[in-house]
Amino acid sequence: MTTNASASFSSNEMGILNALPHPVFVLGPTNGFVFVNSDAEQFFSASSASLTKRDLGHFIPHDSPIFGLIDQVREHDSRISEYRVDVSSPRLGGERLVDVYVSSLGEKPGHVVVMVQLRSIADKMDRQLTHRSAARTVTGLAAMLAHEIRNPLSGIKGAAQLLESSANDDDRVLTRLIQEESDRIVKLVDRMEVFSDQRPIERSAVNIHSVLEHVKTLAKSGFARGIRIQETYDPSLPPVYANRDQLIQVFINLLKNASEAVAGREGGEIKLSTAFRPGVRLSVPGTKSRVTLPLEFIVEDNGVGVPDDIREHIFDPFVTTKPSGTGLGLALVAKIVGDHGGVIECESHTGHTSFRILMPAWIDSNITDSSSNRTTGRRTR
Repeated sequence: MTTNASASFSSNEMGILNALPHPVFVLGPTNGFVFVNSDAEQFFSASSASLTKRDLGHFIPHDSPIFGLIDQVREHDSRISEYRVDVSSPRLGGERLVDVYVSSLGEKPGHVVVMVQLRSIADKMDRQLTHRSAARTVTGLAAMLAHEIRNPLSGIKGAAQLLESSANDDDRVLTRLIQEESDRIVKLVDRMEVFSDQRPIERSAVNIHSVLEHVKTLAKSGFARGIRIQETYDPSLPPVYANRDQLIQVFINLLKNASEAVAGREGGEIKLSTAFRPGVRLSVPGTKSRVTLPLEFIVEDNGVGVPDDIREHIFDPFVTTKPSGTGLGLALVAKIVGDHGGVIECESHTGHTSFRILMPAWIDSNITDSSSNRTTGRRTR
């Protein structure tokens, strides 16, 4: 990516900037591009050679707050960060909010380095924290319900059984209703108790395609019978570092929801896909470590979509569009993914819904350098 304009930067400096998983560019004293990394080329939809012939104002309106930040850094020879900066421009494809980090280059007067973090990634992290908070809320609620409700319900059901033996036919209908409703509430409490399980997850190297094939077989023989399921897999994907049984539970829930969304629709289908997407890092719950999440798994359907009023709360407990649903299925999915240090998000509109999961890859301490490059974000073939 070396150009005449960037010749003053050493290969080590350019290598460091190119390794960053965000758009990074260096501007000269008049805001002309001096250097751009590969992510910046994608951000501006232009090549390095093209960008270094232009200035930032060619792509972003001069009244954008980003220019004020750059001027402030130059004036005080400092560094600054700003969140949710509007850099919207027709040349960038419309409305864009980004997080911006600007720093002066002391050895090069008037030069600044700018790093942009797309809000889609930042929002993803915010949503994931919200999902974990919701899961913790259900955890406490489940523990309380298990203690406070199960015992009284047993007494109510026992009393109804005693009454049934001496009741007439009309009253016996009511006693059976009491017993059935008591059983239903106990089952609900049992489902919620899953959220209070704080035991460490037993994880290992799991072949995600084996998991998806298993779930697909279960779905096709049951709730997804007669529904077309397409598969687009990356065969070179490394194993995911996860618990196999919990992954099966995640994808059964997602496929069941997708099946219900397309049921009865002409041309209804579900798509399963896997891919390698380096660049996203997230803290692992309970530790100080951070992991990359390069493995992407997507479940899509062309059903009715998620209503606008609940889309932002789709992973919250007791939120559901089903008349007989409990609203715990997706909350459990979010908990499992979060416990694995992963991210899940939902995008939906009429005729299309996708659930996208990002998960950490399994890293073998004995793998070769080339394999290590693959799992840490450098894709090799």
